[in-house]
Amino acid sequence: MFAIYKKELKNYIYTPIGYVFIGLFLLILSVMFYGGIFSYKYLNFEYLFYDGITVLLFILPLLTMRLFSEERKNGTEQLLLTSPRSLTSIVLGKFFAAATILLISEGLTFMYFFILKYFGDPSLPVALVTLLGFFLLSLAYLSVGMFISSITENQIIAAVATVGVYIFMVLVPQLVGELESIWLIYFFESTFIEGILALDNVILMCVFTIIFILLTIMMLQKRKNLK
Repeated sequence: MFAIYKKELKNYIYTPIGYVFIGLFLLILSVMFYGGIFSYKYLNFEYLFYDGITVLLFILPLLTMRLFSEERKNGTEQLLLTSPRSLTSIVLGKFFAAATILLISEGLTFMYFFILKYFGDPSLPVALVTLLGFFLLSLAYLSVGMFISSITENQIIAAVATVGVYIFMVLVPQLVGELESIWLIYFFESTFIEGILALDNVILMCVFTIIFILLTIMMLQKRKNLK
C-alpha cells in the first residue's frame, strides 16, 4: 500500500493537479473569509465552513477523476490488476494519497483562525472539532468520487458524474425531509460546526466512507475476474 501511496502522492506533487486543487480551495475560501469578516462581521472560525463544503463539492473531482479512470485510459489498469499487490492496498494507497492533499488544504485554512484571533477571540476547541468534521465529511465525498472514477475510463465524465452525484446527495435530503437523518452535511452542521464531537456522527461518516471504498474494491475485483 505504501508504494502505491507514494506513487500517487508524487503524481499530485509533480503535476499541477495537487497545486490547482489547493490553490482553488484556498482562493475560494479566502473570498468567503473576506466577505464574512468585512460584510457580515463574522469572527468565528467555524462560520467559514458553512458554505465551505459546497465549494469543495465542485473542486473535489480534481482529485478523484484520475484515480482509476486514468489507469484504464492509459492501458495500465491491466498491470495494476495483475500486480502482486492486493486490490485493497491499491485502493487504500490511492485513497490516502488524495486524502493527504485534502489534509494539507485543510491544515492551511488554520491561518484564518490566527487572523480572527487578531480581531476577536475565536474558540480553539470549536475550531478543531469543526476541522475534524470537515475532514471526515470531505473523506466521505472523496470515497464517492473514487468509486465513480473506478467505473469509467474518461476523466471528464468521471468529474462531471461526480459533481452530479454530489449535487444529488445535497439536494435530495433537502427536498425529502425523511432523508434528512442520512444527510452527511446535516451531520456536520448539526454537531461539528457547533463544536460538538458526536461519536455517532463520526462513526456514520466513517462507515459511509468505508462502504464506498469497499464498493471500489468490488468493482476492481469484478473487472479483474473478467480479464
